[in-house]
Amino acid sequence: MNRRCVVIAGFIAGCLAVADGRADDRMSQTGETFDESAIAAAVQQLFANRCLECHGDTEPEGGLRLTSRANVLQLNDSGVSAVVEGKSDQSELVRRVTIEGDERMPPDGEPLAADEVELLKHWIDAGVPWTATKEQVKHWAYLKPVRPTLPEVTQRAWVRNELDTFVLHRLEAHDPPVTPSPSTEPATLLRRVYLDLIGLPPSVAEVDAFLDDPSPAHYEQIVDRLLDSPRYGEKWARSWLDLARYADSNGFQADQYREMWAYRDWVVAALNADMPFDQYTIEQIAGDLLPDATMQQKIATGFHRCTTCNVEAGVDPEENRTNQIVDRVNTTGTVWLGTTLECAQCHNHKYDPFTQQDYYQLFAFFNNTPLEVKLTDDKGVSYDTAGPEMELPWTEEQRREQTRLKEEVEAVRKRVDERRQQLEESFTEWQPDENAELPDGIRELITKPVDERTDEDRKQLFEHYLTLDAELTKLNKQLESVETQLEKVGPSTTLVMIEQDEPRMTAIFKRGNFLDRGVEVKPMTPAVLHKMETSGSDDERSDRLAMARWLVSEENPLVARVTVNRWWAEMFGRGIVETVEDFGVQGARPTHPQLLDWLAVEFMENGWSMKHIHRAIVMSATYQQDSSISPEQLEFDPANKWLARGPRFRLPAETIRDNALAVAGLLTDRLGGPPVYPPQPPNIWRHAGRNPPVYDTDTDEDRFRRGLYVIWRRSAPYPSFVNFDAPDRAASCVKRSVTNTPLQALTLLNDPAYYEMAAALAEHMLHDLPDEDDRARIEYGFRRSVARQPSSDEVSILHQLYEAELSRQRSKQGAESSAEVTEDLAVATEAAAWISVANALLNLDETITKE
Repeated sequence: MNRRCVVIAGFIAGCLAVADGRADDRMSQTGETFDESAIAAAVQQLFANRCLECHGDTEPEGGLRLTSRANVLQLNDSGVSAVVEGKSDQSELVRRVTIEGDERMPPDGEPLAADEVELLKHWIDAGVPWTATKEQVKHWAYLKPVRPTLPEVTQRAWVRNELDTFVLHRLEAHDPPVTPSPSTEPATLLRRVYLDLIGLPPSVAEVDAFLDDPSPAHYEQIVDRLLDSPRYGEKWARSWLDLARYADSNGFQADQYREMWAYRDWVVAALNADMPFDQYTIEQIAGDLLPDATMQQKIATGFHRCTTCNVEAGVDPEENRTNQIVDRVNTTGTVWLGTTLECAQCHNHKYDPFTQQDYYQLFAFFNNTPLEVKLTDDKGVSYDTAGPEMELPWTEEQRREQTRLKEEVEAVRKRVDERRQQLEESFTEWQPDENAELPDGIRELITKPVDERTDEDRKQLFEHYLTLDAELTKLNKQLESVETQLEKVGPSTTLVMIEQDEPRMTAIFKRGNFLDRGVEVKPMTPAVLHKMETSGSDDERSDRLAMARWLVSEENPLVARVTVNRWWAEMFGRGIVETVEDFGVQGARPTHPQLLDWLAVEFMENGWSMKHIHRAIVMSATYQQDSSISPEQLEFDPANKWLARGPRFRLPAETIRDNALAVAGLLTDRLGGPPVYPPQPPNIWRHAGRNPPVYDTDTDEDRFRRGLYVIWRRSAPYPSFVNFDAPDRAASCVKRSVTNTPLQALTLLNDPAYYEMAAALAEHMLHDLPDEDDRARIEYGFRRSVARQPSSDEVSILHQLYEAELSRQRSKQGAESSAEVTEDLAVATEAAAWISVANALLNLDETITKE
């Protein structure tokens, strides 16, 4: 076989591998003979991936449609045929994909690779075969993944588990072959896996224990311990809550508080229990429809109650309900299908095979919900949320608070009664001052002779007399306050999904307008994907439960791929498919298609276990590589898409704060419960929303709880989180932006919360090593912050900072006081210098980065 045929054979095999997870045997590599269907499939796949955006059936550029053999051979708007059958050297298509400059096709992105050009030439010279079946030319993501054969690799000693073979195979296929990076330093690896699995750093003692025994067996034990930690669920819940658009407020201009935290706690518990992802999906989409649904399964449906809810004056309740259903359809498409379904709300999807009818058939699954806002006045103006909500069980804390308040009510009421009795005894002698201001009717009663007063007269006079007593007035106010508190004590609630008994009629909205309804549609799944299993009974109802089970069918080509790809992106900084939110034609092609399919099949065949996949990833040699970048790697792969080195990127906003709290020794590790209110700059909520609630800053240990539990108000999220790119969660967020701004450094330096953390870290540096010198204390603080041992130069730089700050503080104290420096003042001066060092440590790039 000549070189051209070898190139084409390899490319066709690759295309077929992308399409269906294996190198298909439809192609013969004997001599120079190729199966026409294999060539057609490869070319049509190439057109789908690179050309049909502009040259599809809808408004094709230049009149060229690459959608059928006849269209390819016909004359375009310029009177030129893009393809001359059997003559690649005379075909305009070949000229345009190989030329340089403005005429090159495709105009955007990278030019076609050499093997892709060779494929086109061979296809044209072979007579432009177009015999591939519809299934053969399906976009790769819509074909069911199958477990690929492990590829052969040369450097077998580097491989730690199966996924490494796919990465190494791609590196060795590069010309010249690329050698993967060596394993990273043990301390760095330990910090990396801690941050990835539980979102917190290891302690100095834990690092030392691993340094004493950095063996693979010890590392494996650590991985298993982290996977079993309750902190695991807290870490991985954060990214899921981004997807679920979880928040503690309604959104929109009013943005009032609502109780949703029980759903957040359900997510943490489910992840800690390694609930199979298929069950995890079903309970969130349709837990209320399961037979004999439990309270926890109903709480799980909070996923689709996390939508924003508009309760502004004059809102149309039906429009609000419709917008919420649209959000549920779009979010379901994004989270489970990696699909931009929202593009089909007003018309057929321009690029992906989803029609407007598909969209509203999915809409029908969610269209049996009641109105979720209600009028609160008789003028038809004011609205509030209408649920549906579910009451949660009383907690021990709530019962204790109820008992305490009842006892306080009884105690205050007893004092009120005692004071009334005292006043009743002195009432007969009461005579108001002649100049006193008295209410209407009271003065007349006063002037009335005592023996002529009725019982009602005496009662009115006595009640007025009571109002004049300052002590009783104070007691009554206290009683009213405590009774109000008692009324508010009760079980919390959470928003849940419910289904109406009678299904609503669903129609296609013309141009997406809910007031302009077209043909009626029934609940059904998109035609391009596998069919939803039904019993065939006329009484069978296609509801959210049926749709949820369809989603997690092993026939579904998308869910497993989309899910494992998100986890990969979370650990490596980019997905195998870079566009983690879009697996459609407009999305990126997978860099390692066989690895993606291997992970997807491994996921499904191991009980949809999230922890199983996470364990496989962190145990791999790919994951454990050093993240340093060599000049050769910078030139070959600056974005690390081929994975020749380990991951390195900035931590998410909540993890930056959690990490700093842990380093400072302040972190409160209590699980679950209502949101907390850590310190933030004053008056931020005052200017966000109508009648904003009061931000009642926690003063106890709650202010040191993990970022997962911080109150999430959509119009004003926690400020330091916003500075580090946290979303407002008004809509589902698949991938956060990662910016690098001066405001981030200023936050870490000057935010009072981070200053408090720096002070706590400085105290540890001073008091944990009472007998050590300054350099040893600096090393200790450095290791608490980034795990590894600092270099001598790093210690020297930080020691210079300490000396300079100590000198500045002493000069400052000397200028402010002429008195002799006391011992307490000297201690305070030294502490201030150490706080500056700790502040610098928390602000290090390495501290807020996963290395």
